[in-house]
Amino acid sequence: MMMFSSAPRSLLLAGALVSVCTFAAIAQQPANPAPAATAAPALPPGSPMIGRPDSEAAAKLAPVAAPPIAAAPDKLPTAKLKVPAGFNIEVYAAGMANARSLAEGDKGTVFVGSRQVDKVYAVVNKDGKRSVKVLASGLYRPNGVAFHNGTLYIAELSKVSKIDKVEDVIDNPPKPTMIYDNLPKDEAHGWKFIGIGPDNKLYVPVGQPGNNVLHDDAHGQIRRMNLDGTGAEVVAFGVRNSVGFDWHPETKQLYFTDNGRDWMSEDVPQDELNRVTKVGEDFGAPYCYQGNISDPEFGWGHSCSEFTAPVGLMGPHSASLGMRFYTGSLFPKSYKNAIFVARHGSWNRSQKVGGDVVVVKLNKDGTVKSMEPFITGFLEDNKYVGRPVDVLPMKDGSLLVSDDWNGAVYRITYGKPKVASK
Repeated sequence: MMMFSSAPRSLLLAGALVSVCTFAAIAQQPANPAPAATAAPALPPGSPMIGRPDSEAAAKLAPVAAPPIAAAPDKLPTAKLKVPAGFNIEVYAAGMANARSLAEGDKGTVFVGSRQVDKVYAVVNKDGKRSVKVLASGLYRPNGVAFHNGTLYIAELSKVSKIDKVEDVIDNPPKPTMIYDNLPKDEAHGWKFIGIGPDNKLYVPVGQPGNNVLHDDAHGQIRRMNLDGTGAEVVAFGVRNSVGFDWHPETKQLYFTDNGRDWMSEDVPQDELNRVTKVGEDFGAPYCYQGNISDPEFGWGHSCSEFTAPVGLMGPHSASLGMRFYTGSLFPKSYKNAIFVARHGSWNRSQKVGGDVVVVKLNKDGTVKSMEPFITGFLEDNKYVGRPVDVLPMKDGSLLVSDDWNGAVYRITYGKPKVASK
């Protein structure tokens, strides 16, 4: 008995054609085909290597790993660091592996966070001598530190904790008390810089969970909350990765640095200096960078005019991190209310930029008037001998600068050394 398929004739013909083509393709294959190339292992989510161009030049670029331990005091690059005429630079404290964010207590204690180790340090001044103590350990990426009314706030990867009356318990500190843990746990851009605003609220940035990501509503922003962790709200959107901010001493507006995306090119986009003039402003990422470049991946359908443009550009891939307004009286008047910015330095650029501290002076309307070098010498022959992370104007008018490469903090003063160092 002849059997008939119930399939339409067109499908039968198509199937026959596929069979013929498949047979022909098999017939043309060599008897001993070469083995298929081994696929490259998948990169972990958020890896900085995602999106790296397939070129010889780009293949040479990768994050620069810092030394695992702090440099000995006699190995610090102080002699190589250059400051403007009339200024002096000295080692303030050393021996703190991966020294990052800085905060000053009411009694002169300097608190130092870290990112790659589990510690928060305290630099204690007693009887004219400085010593370093481990204030807290067993923490996870405790990068951010902020001091307010006797309390030290510590930001880890996914939570914020505090130590009350911290300068009274330096020698026997309690375990930090968690006040807020509603933060993502992404490793990429997960380390936090924190600060207390003139509104007595705690500000915490949440970066994008990768180089250039169309993220959810929990990322790419700066939040603020009450000092007990309640009442969290978003004050700025479109933030790729901010690791430094401060408030203008007169207008009280929030200024923040923001790192531009990688792998678009070596020269664009530049890092940004932004200003928040109202709650809820959007600064563009991942749709627009440096205020005038539409992202090639996500910018389609968006105009940079939709977003708030930066008030200043900080250089391509310069890794602009900690920034503070200078309100002291020790430095010349031209530095009053200027912004000191630590540029950690690029890694995904053949000729590195950054690795310095710059001073940004503003116009009366709050926009950038100029950007000038202040401390140079961390970058030598396209290699780092140090990497500045944060800056901190002290109550005495001096300026501290942290260096996570060497695990040290430097102090900058003005005037004759024998007077300025008293």
